[in-house]
Amino acid sequence: MLGFRGFYRSVTTPLHHHVLSKHGISTTIVAHKKVAVVLSGCGVFDGSEVHEASACLVHLSRGGAEVAMFAPDMEQMHVVDHTKGEPMDQKRNVLVESARIARGKIEKLSDLQAENFDAVVFPGGFGAAKNLSDFAVNGADCSVQADVENILKDFHSSKKPIGLCCIAPVLAAKILKGCEVTVGSDKEEGGKWPYAGTAAAINSMGGKHVCKQVTEAHVDSKNKIVTTPAYMCETAVHEIYDGIGSMIQNVLKLVED
Repeated sequence: MLGFRGFYRSVTTPLHHHVLSKHGISTTIVAHKKVAVVLSGCGVFDGSEVHEASACLVHLSRGGAEVAMFAPDMEQMHVVDHTKGEPMDQKRNVLVESARIARGKIEKLSDLQAENFDAVVFPGGFGAAKNLSDFAVNGADCSVQADVENILKDFHSSKKPIGLCCIAPVLAAKILKGCEVTVGSDKEEGGKWPYAGTAAAINSMGGKHVCKQVTEAHVDSKNKIVTTPAYMCETAVHEIYDGIGSMIQNVLKLVED
């Protein structure tokens, strides 16, 4: 059985292809796994959860993946004052706000094509439920933003891995009927899981919720969907980081399967 280091190396080693040169000599070309990361703004209450987005990028980097970031070019549902948790009388653009996390290197979500990538990852944050969908308002009766819906369907039909964390798994549950996802526990457990009701919504949308701890990821091998609870749990940031690490490792492993 592989230890942690052995397992990590096994899922993060770049893909190698052997080709013959014009002289008949075998040459090895290293092809890094290309992963698209879809952001939904900047800030937990109205966009991407910054710690989750950063954790995804760190683990993808450690795994040797080549990353490109995308976000929809659209107005946010609303803008939240993060010092008060209250809406502000402002308007902001999801793509422009997401560029803060991407250090300016970001593309329009409408330009994301599944054929150009090996996998796609969706960090969480309320932006997934307010900008990438309207789950925050309509729950199980939500609709998913058109580009997000197309991306999920295209990666799924191409049998390419999809990673989602925190609240983002509701996107897959809504669009890819019958898929298995986790948002952690289906019980609040004294406030540890404040959004436990999301599990029931996932089931009512046609998905199947699987209970997992915050440091774990659930792998739906049939649909190549990997999910982890992240900040659906009230816990220490290193546990969020570890759970996302498990998600990313499994996403990269599925690229090779």
